[in-house]
Amino acid sequence: MTEPRTTLASRLAARLFDREINHRVDLALAALDDTRDRLLRPIFAALPLSNTRDRPDGERLDLLRQSLEAWRTNPLARRIVELTSQYVVGGGIGLDCRHQTTRLFLQEFWEHPLNRMDSRIIEWCDELTRSGELFILITTDPAGMSYVRAIPATDMAEISCEENDLEQETRYVLQDGRSYRGRSALTDTNGLPPFILHYAINRPVGALHGESDLAPLLKWLARYSGWLEDRARLNRFRTTFLYAVTLKGSTSVERRKRQAELNLNPPSPGSLLVKDEAETWETLSPRLESSDANEDGLALKKMIAAGAGIPLHFLAEPESSTRTTAESAGGPTFRHYEQRQEFVLWMLRDVLQAVCLRAVRCGRSLDPKAAIEIRGTDISARDNSELAGAASQIVSAFSELHSRGLIDDAELLRLAYRFAGEVVDIPALLQQAVDNHPKSVENPVDKQSEFGS
Repeated sequence: MTEPRTTLASRLAARLFDREINHRVDLALAALDDTRDRLLRPIFAALPLSNTRDRPDGERLDLLRQSLEAWRTNPLARRIVELTSQYVVGGGIGLDCRHQTTRLFLQEFWEHPLNRMDSRIIEWCDELTRSGELFILITTDPAGMSYVRAIPATDMAEISCEENDLEQETRYVLQDGRSYRGRSALTDTNGLPPFILHYAINRPVGALHGESDLAPLLKWLARYSGWLEDRARLNRFRTTFLYAVTLKGSTSVERRKRQAELNLNPPSPGSLLVKDEAETWETLSPRLESSDANEDGLALKKMIAAGAGIPLHFLAEPESSTRTTAESAGGPTFRHYEQRQEFVLWMLRDVLQAVCLRAVRCGRSLDPKAAIEIRGTDISARDNSELAGAASQIVSAFSELHSRGLIDDAELLRLAYRFAGEVVDIPALLQQAVDNHPKSVENPVDKQSEFGS
């Protein structure tokens, strides 16, 4: 009788006091949460705000490590990175500046044994493709000579920016605790502190970090490597086989006895085998089905080539037996390499301008505003020959119109450079010709202004 009374009392207490108890517990938990929040709020306030357009730091570092490991172990990944550097850098980078003193200083910086820019550019282009960003550390000696070093993206722990502009990066903190200023150090009047310049590709708008060209390919590179390894393992045992011996009307004891005899003295290759009708000999060998496997491997390789933006014949996989088809497939790839080359040339020009500003701070008589010209090699020699033919034909066709006064010098130059594939400032070219030969060349821009007046 005691147990039912206890159950009834508990039910009655729950009905009367359960809501109040839950309310008191909720208030206690809320007070505990508020206290914990007040204690942790200063800690969270000191932490940098995360950028929602960037990957989480753990995922980003893991992706960088995977890209580096793929470049080290996967031949396709290594080849994709090498192709980018071979087309972007090509035979080298040309440097020129009209200001004589500035040009000599830049050549000295370029060829300095601690810089070796001709070979360093290839390393930078590889790292840019592999990691998606470059952190260039620039240090300057009292004589005004600067030295550049690339810091691995995995060593970067934190990037601080202006509150109202993510593109104005002010400070970089490394994993070991070292801290460097950003571009603002160029205008610092207190000494010559080392600073970092940050360059990124494949960076979404509003993000701080770039992404590797290999990032979307890592999964497919791993799948292709696994598929190829399985096919190689199967192909290794392609010539192996087993004998399957069938004994008609035999018992299990007789079969085990016959198997023991054959295992003791297996038939050697080229030997004769005499048997009766009671035994049937067959061979079992692997069936590779190579035709089906070839389609599977080609599909994986197409996915890799599409992600890298290169045709299949760049990866030793001929798509067509005709040369014309293979050459036309390289058009989008060359455009991709041209865009990457423009970025690399701009990056080098920006580094050289920063180096010149540092040299001026040390008292060198340079012109920090002098135009620095960085030239890269042509991406495709075939395009050059086609453009040269087109330019020659268009100039020949429109020269007759120019001689009759139907078009002026500016229009003829515009057509010539357009079909030559070059983007130039036509008024600047005409003004330069007038300045160099004032008596023999008439500026059509001035002439048109006179007619208008």
